[in-house]
Amino acid sequence: MATPHISAAPGDFAPQVLMPGDPRRARRIAEDFLQDARLVTEVRGIEGYTGTWRGRPLSVLASGMGMPSITIYATELFRVYGVRAIARVGTCGGIPSSVALRDVVVATAAHTDSAMSAQRIPGVQLSHTATFELAAAASEAAAGQGAGVHVGPVLTSDHFYLQRPDLFERLAAHGTLAVEMEAAGLYATAAAEGGRALAVLTVTDHVRHEETLTPEEREAEFDRALIIAATALTAATETNS
Repeated sequence: MATPHISAAPGDFAPQVLMPGDPRRARRIAEDFLQDARLVTEVRGIEGYTGTWRGRPLSVLASGMGMPSITIYATELFRVYGVRAIARVGTCGGIPSSVALRDVVVATAAHTDSAMSAQRIPGVQLSHTATFELAAAASEAAAGQGAGVHVGPVLTSDHFYLQRPDLFERLAAHGTLAVEMEAAGLYATAAAEGGRALAVLTVTDHVRHEETLTPEEREAEFDRALIIAATALTAATETNS
């Protein structure tokens, strides 16, 4: 049952998985957020854990950075381990002025400048969208988390350091809330594998205002997105049970 990237045994993963990018954040979620979490995989330093949250089984596995990496892990979780839903909990850069540092973005869709999706169905521009039930549940959960939660599309980019101010101006004019590096890959994989997917992102920097949080501030501001994502996974599970 083990894959080239995951060493877990059959049944080690819960049907729902939280997926941060950073392996250290995955460990922190297991230690501080889940109950009775146990290590189920650690290939290449990517640790995965399974425990419970509010009495329900829940797993966490890091994705690494970028669409290729998250596509590998999501494919193996859906295809080999029977995972039904994955919620990415990561960071993003705000684009419009209405999105501030520490805000949370529920990504209902993900545009992309990557060529990966173009290779899935040649000649077709795929629409990368979150699963409706998960996005709706996240939007409802966000209502209890105070102000500063936005719901809408993001850009999934292959580039981290490339400066493109004109592009961000145009994206903002078309309602795009933030830029990150994984959501479109996750959404495309879920569509191909018959799974469900969502991305709930914390704004840790702003591409137009040149603002950024420190590493310590990033960790302190991560919990709201985590609660929204886990609540959405649980609510969608109850709806479909």
